[in-house]
Amino acid sequence: MNLTLIRGGDLIDPVGETVEKVDLLIEKGKISKIFPRGVFKEKSPRISVIEASDRFVIPGLIDMHVHLREPGHEHKETVATGARSAAAGGYTAIACMPNTEPPNDCRSVTEFILEQAKKAGSAKVYPIAAISKGQMGKTLTNFGELREAGAVGVSDDGFPVANTGLMRRALEQASFYGLKVISHCEDRSLSGDGVMHEGVVSTRIGLAGIPAASEDIMVYREIALSKLTGCPVHIAHVSTAGSVELIKRAKEEGVLVTAETAPHYFSLDHGAVVGYDTVFKVNPPLRTDKDVEAIKEGLAKGVIDVIATDHAPHSALEKDLEFDKAAFGMIGLQTALPLTLKLVREGILSLTEAIGKLSSNGADIIGISGGRLVEGGDADLAIIDPEYEYLFEEDQILSKSRNSPFIGTRLKGRNELTMVGGKIVWEKES
Repeated sequence: MNLTLIRGGDLIDPVGETVEKVDLLIEKGKISKIFPRGVFKEKSPRISVIEASDRFVIPGLIDMHVHLREPGHEHKETVATGARSAAAGGYTAIACMPNTEPPNDCRSVTEFILEQAKKAGSAKVYPIAAISKGQMGKTLTNFGELREAGAVGVSDDGFPVANTGLMRRALEQASFYGLKVISHCEDRSLSGDGVMHEGVVSTRIGLAGIPAASEDIMVYREIALSKLTGCPVHIAHVSTAGSVELIKRAKEEGVLVTAETAPHYFSLDHGAVVGYDTVFKVNPPLRTDKDVEAIKEGLAKGVIDVIATDHAPHSALEKDLEFDKAAFGMIGLQTALPLTLKLVREGILSLTEAIGKLSSNGADIIGISGGRLVEGGDADLAIIDPEYEYLFEEDQILSKSRNSPFIGTRLKGRNELTMVGGKIVWEKES
């Protein structure tokens, strides 16, 4: 029986909020023992050693909001390519949204996604099923069947549930079945044909805008519904200062609301759109510098619980078009970690807070294991070099799509190895 020793790393514990110099012994896919650095002296041919000096050993990252496109749009991404891109970014688990073709609104699609993930043998994949049949916002899907098939949450992401009564029933039924409701907050009657944030930049460059109120209004509705029903709700991809304030007040009142944002909402603002490069077209759109600062403050104060990527792959067929015709979305699985570590260097988040928002917090919200490294627990982890600086280039991308706004950006902090169940599923080339 072979053992693996990860030697000399700094173990980051986001739950206990500690950083300790340790050695980890891995056996049968589990962490069998955590030793203070240098205590474990045994040498044996059956022990393979991974040197982690000057590296962080972190719980495998968990992304509760990705788009894998399979079935139906395999030219953009597949479960296998998305999971491999995730592993390269330090993720050991990802939760995939239902807007495939056909959408994940029934047992057969959920089971298909899980089977594809099993075949891929990379990062774990947890399906998020649709709230409504066909994501049409008219009739609820069979939550019990979807839960039984393996779904961990429900969302009509990309297609906001306009019918308030339907959303109320969704919260109540999902709570009964132990599913998390993830809400895409957008009032389509306000966002209309908008393609970027409504403000001085959209007016200056002549593009139709999406007002911040289109998000804020729906965030307020979901909070009101959670308050009414006593059922939890999770707000996806928060982008506005107004949303941050609403969520802050709701939490202070004890409302069962959680929230996520994505790295592009604390790294970019609507000024990036001036050159009409469609790589910056995303929904919700990039907002103002004041919104960016509010997002950072929301992260720092715990108003925003999770950093998710909203990884949304598109091929050149959907992106190399006029700005108003191009698809919304950008990829992010391989850049989320270094962009989040920048918040640590800026003093906005502590190291343990940052790793928690990328791992344990999301795991707790959708009710899956992971996000912590403890004796007897699964050896789902990543080893990162926090000081490594590099230019992020297109040839490093493992997704099928290339629509990243950070190509050509100098980043600091890189994942070097990802392990799932004690098995190395990705390792950087030497």
